[in-house]
Amino acid sequence: MNYAASLAVVVILTFFFPLTVRIGVAYGLPRTLATVALAAVLTFVAATLLIRWQVARYRQAAESVEEARRQVNLDPQNPRAYFVGGEHLASLLLRLGRRREAAEMIDRYARLGGARESEIVALQTALSQAERRQRRGTHLGRGN
Repeated sequence: MNYAASLAVVVILTFFFPLTVRIGVAYGLPRTLATVALAAVLTFVAATLLIRWQVARYRQAAESVEEARRQVNLDPQNPRAYFVGGEHLASLLLRLGRRREAAEMIDRYARLGGARESEIVALQTALSQAERRQRRGTHLGRGN
């Protein structure tokens, strides 16, 4: 779930809170009202913390991508330049949802002399899985 979707969840929860309060008042249950209000506030806080965690994780991945790109630009013929913290640049790009860029990096990496075949196969498998998930998500999103 990306930042915009997370923010949408928080907005929905914000609008759901008054509705919950009205339902509690309509039933004349003051304890329920307090319980529902507390639950709504806790849900809002949990959603906010989740969003902050996701944004921090995204920023960290984006910084790793930039570091890997700098390394590759400095030494494009070194297969180890494609790795940051033990993770390949293509894997980082896939995590950020950038499949085209990841495919390009896999191709560039595969053309290097010192690239390991097992790493190339693993990266190509991860790319094909990401593309299948994307197609499945697009297919389901159309209502088919």
